[in-house]
Amino acid sequence: MATTNTALDAEVLARLFTEARTHNGWQDRPVTEETLRRIYELARMAPTAVNSQPVRLVFVKSREAKERLKPTLSPGNVDKTMQAPVTAIVAYDTAFHEQMPRLFPSRDMKSVFAGQTPEAREQAAFLNGSLQAGYVILAARALGLDCGPMGGFDKAKVDAAFLQGTGWKSNILLNLGYGDPAKLFPRNPRLSFEDACRID
Repeated sequence: MATTNTALDAEVLARLFTEARTHNGWQDRPVTEETLRRIYELARMAPTAVNSQPVRLVFVKSREAKERLKPTLSPGNVDKTMQAPVTAIVAYDTAFHEQMPRLFPSRDMKSVFAGQTPEAREQAAFLNGSLQAGYVILAARALGLDCGPMGGFDKAKVDAAFLQGTGWKSNILLNLGYGDPAKLFPRNPRLSFEDACRID
């Protein structure tokens, strides 16, 4: 079905942007595997450079897995992460180019990336994986979940505990669930268009 170029209504924009918040406390409500699958199915459809899709997700849900994650967290992130129904390790695949024949069949992009330095390939994976991290947040919000993205964790420890042998590297952690409004902090200011933008 073709899409039309019309603006989304205010209720949808509020859910995704204007009223959406970073949550630090969580209701005791589970998040189903079906919902986690739907998050990825939506997020994977958004654009990345040459359809490279380097994002990789580990959904930390079981009590045992949460306990493995706990010692990797900064002190201020422990309680909210242990309480969250799911914590997604949003990672990127440093060997993403191995999938390029399937993802971009019209041109040999695998050879293009293979000819780059490992540092250049990782930079591409990090940039596009970070872009996809934003899509994951929007997909989760679109499906009725609240999000709590975090950078306060030891990446080397997370990689050792969850990603060893995969070629994946952690980027951010993302708590997912149904937020507790009573534990929201006041919303901080945003920069105005005039502060942050220019039209040349």
